[in-house]
Amino acid sequence: MPRERPRQALDRGSLDDFYARADHVLIADMVESGARVLDVGCGDGSLLALLARRRGVDGRGIELSRQNVGECLAKGLAVIQGDADTDLADYPDDAFDYVILSQTIQATRRPRWVLEHMLRIGRRAIVTFPNFGHWRVRIELGLKGRMPVTDNLPYSWYDTPNIHFCTIRDFVSLCREVGAGMERAVALDASGQPVRVNLPWWAWNLLGDQGVFLLRRGG
Repeated sequence: MPRERPRQALDRGSLDDFYARADHVLIADMVESGARVLDVGCGDGSLLALLARRRGVDGRGIELSRQNVGECLAKGLAVIQGDADTDLADYPDDAFDYVILSQTIQATRRPRWVLEHMLRIGRRAIVTFPNFGHWRVRIELGLKGRMPVTDNLPYSWYDTPNIHFCTIRDFVSLCREVGAGMERAVALDASGQPVRVNLPWWAWNLLGDQGVFLLRRGG
């Protein structure tokens, strides 16, 4: 548990760090200080802002939602409107040190194509996603016969932006298919804590609420 700090000592940046998403905090730990970073599907820019505060990165973002782009620009972030499913092809090879796709790959139309371009554009890629193999999801489907609604999958089936659900084991298989090496892999439980490292993949697939992967080009 983090050491409590006096309330008066918490500035806005410290508060934002305290309430940051668990996968965002883990991503920040994976990124080297001063790195060139592209955040694909950057949303409202929370991750880019966290990386700038903690790591001093040279951060860029691409985001489909015009409203989110406006929020990012209001925060002083370098973000453009674009579509990950088409626009990544316009970026040159090795343009960034890290290309990040946080909780977005399941919403892309061409996940493999997106991942391959991420590995071409950046020296490393970081991908996080909700695990559709989690035990709670299995119960919803197996016992109730309903599409699951959880903290990481908060949408009903008829209004979800997610079109390619996958499990941790599915993603590991995709990494092997595209020849991506896994430098680090972490499964987070529903409370945002890492699942034990020495458990086999099937256990991660059952207990992990989300997966966080640091990848490199070439297995």
